[in-house]
Amino acid sequence: MLKRLLFVVVFCWSGLAAAQDTILVYGDSLSAAYGISQQRGWVALLQERLRTKQLDYNVVNASISGETTSGGATRIHDTLARTEPDILILALGANDGLRGLPIGQMKRNLSRIIEAAQAAGAKVLLAGMHLPPNYGPRYGREFHQAFADLAEQHRTAYLPFLLEGMATQTALFQSDQMHPTAEAQPIILDTVWSGLAPLLRKN
Repeated sequence: MLKRLLFVVVFCWSGLAAAQDTILVYGDSLSAAYGISQQRGWVALLQERLRTKQLDYNVVNASISGETTSGGATRIHDTLARTEPDILILALGANDGLRGLPIGQMKRNLSRIIEAAQAAGAKVLLAGMHLPPNYGPRYGREFHQAFADLAEQHRTAYLPFLLEGMATQTALFQSDQMHPTAEAQPIILDTVWSGLAPLLRKN
């Protein structure tokens, strides 16, 4: 009887150890493949890369075009309960900046999201953003610094700029000069991967 019980325990533990982990991408149109097919967006490309590298993760994209940090903070608990992520890639804030919303408000909302994710046991990768220069140097500096401050405060992994290496290349943006083209998606993926890779468990 004892041998049988031990077998059941070991079998169940092995099954749990082999369970697929989840990466939740929580962003706006930059992560929602706005204007291009979902299959060509960087989030879909991330799933492909994980599969190629034989890393057993399921990627869930909960990004919404036009989303602000306020909207993200409102729905975070339901989203966490539904997806139970092991890693959260948080890429919100761009729409707050483009609307000129108070930076303090944005930081409070992002803090709520980070704290909820950490309380649920998820690692967090926070992606920062820059604003176009026409928003003014002071607001632009404070906006960008907010992400670094939050990463330090909450001890999260941090990407200084989601669009690193491509922001000034107009050919990599759609006609609105705001949303990346399909050709830009692998560049975004490489940027995200640089921050994500250290958080991944090794099979």
